[in-house]
Amino acid sequence: MTTVNDRPVLVAGAWDAGANDTWIPVLDPADLRHVVARVPALDSADIARTYDAAEAGARAWRAAGPLDRGAVLLRAAGLLRERATDIARDLVLEMGKTLAEAGGEVAKAADFFEYYGGMARAPHGYELPDGRPNTSTAVRYEPVGIVLAITPWNDPLLTPARKLAPALSAGNAVVLKPATDTPLVSLHLAHALLDAGLPANALSVVTGRGRDISGPLLADRRLAAVTFTGSNEVGLDIMRTVAGRNLRVQTEMGGKNATAVLADADLDLAADTLVAAAFAQAGQRCTATSRLVVDAAIRDDLLAALGRRVATLRLGPGIDTDTTMGPVVNTSQRDSVLDHVRRARAEGATLLAGGGTPADTGLSHGCFVEPTILGDVTPAMSIWRDEVFGPVLAVRTVDGFDEAVDAVNDSVYGLSASLFTRDLSAAHQFLDRADAGQVAVNLPTSGWDVHHPFGGFRESGSPFKEQGLEALHFYRRAKTTAIRYR
Repeated sequence: MTTVNDRPVLVAGAWDAGANDTWIPVLDPADLRHVVARVPALDSADIARTYDAAEAGARAWRAAGPLDRGAVLLRAAGLLRERATDIARDLVLEMGKTLAEAGGEVAKAADFFEYYGGMARAPHGYELPDGRPNTSTAVRYEPVGIVLAITPWNDPLLTPARKLAPALSAGNAVVLKPATDTPLVSLHLAHALLDAGLPANALSVVTGRGRDISGPLLADRRLAAVTFTGSNEVGLDIMRTVAGRNLRVQTEMGGKNATAVLADADLDLAADTLVAAAFAQAGQRCTATSRLVVDAAIRDDLLAALGRRVATLRLGPGIDTDTTMGPVVNTSQRDSVLDHVRRARAEGATLLAGGGTPADTGLSHGCFVEPTILGDVTPAMSIWRDEVFGPVLAVRTVDGFDEAVDAVNDSVYGLSASLFTRDLSAAHQFLDRADAGQVAVNLPTSGWDVHHPFGGFRESGSPFKEQGLEALHFYRRAKTTAIRYR
């Protein structure tokens, strides 16, 4: 076991180990014998101090003005890029994704701060006509106050950046609660923001066990907004906890994203895209492709092409540059994924690839799951309905475009969907008929770029979108002002 590296968190404007000197180990999912670091297990007293500081920080950061706030975010983007090597390494060690995936995540996180830093020069309100004599009326945008951001383990830098950048650009103070499995890169993010000039009380990063700090984080009456990314179970529990209070809630929750491949599609393009979309990051992305809808006429050809590509994937520690697919994040996630596969087979699905843990004994101390393809899936099977959040692709065969669209929409979720076809009419019809927040043709099910609004329909989340101009609607309130000047 390596020497433990203790990492204090940002509480009440200072780097702090917490009042009770209790620590949580952060384990390497590629080798659970390796304790990467430890972070404090904060308690309710620490959370109270955090909100006291955030109250002062919200006032100071709002007073800074849009241009000063934008300059801080732009400097933070530059610091993230300068420190990318160290940040990516910690990201790999605590979460398990490959170095290439981690490097891409750092770059995208920097893009968020660059984008919203630049938004400081965009209009922050607008003028309206007024029927009253000698009266000037306008709408101005103001920060909502203190925002609690609760983020997941699968994109532990990108998701906090997606939330913090617009929240801070709008002038709010933020309390960030990263996932217990992956807190380290959030601390890198906080260091970059403070070094860029953010007032210390405008941001706190709190770590701890949910049973100790979830209640105090949500109960504080100074809280103005909660933005959450994670499971439906936790997201719905947050909404129930704050029900009846006048605060904003944004949730980005589950997905069961489908890609449909029609008989006229470019099969090489479809196969290449599907393998990346289903198995990159070990399938642990909210937009990962977990359902494949394929026309019967090309089913065998497409599955053969997928099989050849999956066979080339190399499982291993993400820190190894030869690795193309890392582990899942922890033993609980590994066991859950394998249980989904076992249940699918018991219900009649055919195992076409993978289905278990790798035979390589060198990986036996990690949380590895083979890239898995399940065929002969029917709508009644749990693998078609339930979110797996791992490297598992369920294949359902259909006949023609209409059946394909119906199959894509056959889910309680509506996050992302895609279609592969050469038919322009089918492409445009799919954009209209697919019931998802992100819809693409001849492209993967993904969240695209920082300026593209992102979010799902139905059980995939709340109406508030993230990214782009849409994100600012959640973090700002509109005030109508009028002056009679004579």
